[in-house]
Amino acid sequence: QVQLVESGGGLVQAGGSLRLSCAASGRTFSNNAMGWFRQAPGKEREFVATISWSGSRTYYGNSVKGRFTISRDNAKNTVDLQMNSLKPEDTAVYYCAAYSTNLAPVSGTKSGINYWGQGTQVTVSS
Repeated sequence: QVQLVESGGGLVQAGGSLRLSCAASGRTFSNNAMGWFRQAPGKEREFVATISWSGSRTYYGNSVKGRFTISRDNAKNTVDLQMNSLKPEDTAVYYCAAYSTNLAPVSGTKSGINYWGQGTQVTVSS
């Protein structure tokens, strides 16, 4: 059974940092692009970051560019999201995703995603 399991969410004050991790099991994703998305209450699921299979290409949503960093460890089958300078508007459930392709989409499209994690809550207080 293929699973993506996120961890590392929690409550943090504005200006603080959190590091999310996504652990994959059931198969290797070393040849697949991976991504992070988030969804706040009453809003659409939003693109946060994507990373190519090798880690050489990364793309970010405009709202997180310069503050968040996506990385991966193919030996451990994990993808991380380092979040710095957090703002209250970053509050959301964060989801890990695996694409069927090896190239990360520049646009952060959800098309081509064939696996989602269950999500981890991030709450940023002002």
